[in-house]
Amino acid sequence: MIQFDKFALDNGLRVVVHEDKSTPMVVVNVIFDVGARDENPQKTGFAHLFEHLMFGGSVNIPEYDEPLQMAGGENNAFTTNDLTNYYCQLPAENIETAFWLESDRMLSLAFDEKSLEVQRKVVCEEFKEHYINKPYGDAWHKLRGLAYTTHPYRWMTIGKELKHVEDATLQDVKDFFNKHYTPSNAILVVAGNVTLDKVKELADKWFGSIPAGDKYNRDLPLEPQQTAPRSLEVRANVPLDALYKCWHIYPRLDRRYYITDLITEILSGGGSSRLFQALVKEKKLFSNIDCSHYGSTDAGLLSIEGKLVKGVNMQDAEQALMEEIIKLQEEGISEKELEKVKNKTESMMAFEDMSVMNRATSLAMYELLGDANLINTELESYNSVTRDEILQESRVIFNENNSNTLYYFANN
Repeated sequence: MIQFDKFALDNGLRVVVHEDKSTPMVVVNVIFDVGARDENPQKTGFAHLFEHLMFGGSVNIPEYDEPLQMAGGENNAFTTNDLTNYYCQLPAENIETAFWLESDRMLSLAFDEKSLEVQRKVVCEEFKEHYINKPYGDAWHKLRGLAYTTHPYRWMTIGKELKHVEDATLQDVKDFFNKHYTPSNAILVVAGNVTLDKVKELADKWFGSIPAGDKYNRDLPLEPQQTAPRSLEVRANVPLDALYKCWHIYPRLDRRYYITDLITEILSGGGSSRLFQALVKEKKLFSNIDCSHYGSTDAGLLSIEGKLVKGVNMQDAEQALMEEIIKLQEEGISEKELEKVKNKTESMMAFEDMSVMNRATSLAMYELLGDANLINTELESYNSVTRDEILQESRVIFNENNSNTLYYFANN
């Protein structure tokens, strides 16, 4: 059981405190309720651009990293389609340095053309390196565009196209900041060698006077139910043919999410999983194959992707894959197999909770979903899944009309 306390400031900032006296360190995690799904379809990539801009100096602090490093700390950040997370870890006696730094960039970034130009260049290079020049780098751009017609998950966190970031103006950036980077749209988690009273004192001192801002109310278009299979063929200079298939699944807080998560483990959770055993080890059709999902807040995708062994026919590979899916739909799984994936899930969750950094991140994410105590109750949700539910959901999810397939061929 992971203990924590919660309180809120008058400006709407939610604060979660997790005390752990066994470490000399403290983690300060600020999560903003903004991700790529909150972007204007004509101006994508902004949430990720901000992940970089937030380190470019704030109104009273020209350099974020230097004071933190002098205090013995380290930091990082990440952006998803659902959220943006900034975190740092430092010795507990220097905790106020983290409050000073985080509050100042929430108060106001030091917006100028130079900072924007520097970070724009970094993001554009990242886009080119990972999504344009890298083999298979555009696969998920194409797959999302195929699977989603309406919901903003149809573009990647990096952005829909490079031009959107290239054309971003200083005013665009200021507007995005003022809309989303406010206390009322943020959660502060402090974990480690701290006390609740100390965090209350520091939160009020450093964050209390920041204007709340207008609360952002999310109103995103729902993705209509898919009624027919979709597919796309791509040819590119890649070493091997690859097969990508994905199916629509459920929102993060839907009970069926846990059933789906276990299905991905059954199909591809390691060397003893069904897809690896049948398609890589026995039939030698794929050099590697993976089944996963993003755990997205809104209804997401379950995907299976694999590189084909050289010389293997795409149709044969897909047919063999679907035979494994049909086997799951017709025969279900044994109690022993279900127990195995539940045990693996439990050990993964326990391992994650060993680190104070991971605990802080989990508390922030769960609180963003609406309830930090999910950190203590989610395991029950996994353990309550039955064999019959696995069978029924495999029939619903892997319906042909719910499928999206990308055939990625290597140019010969």
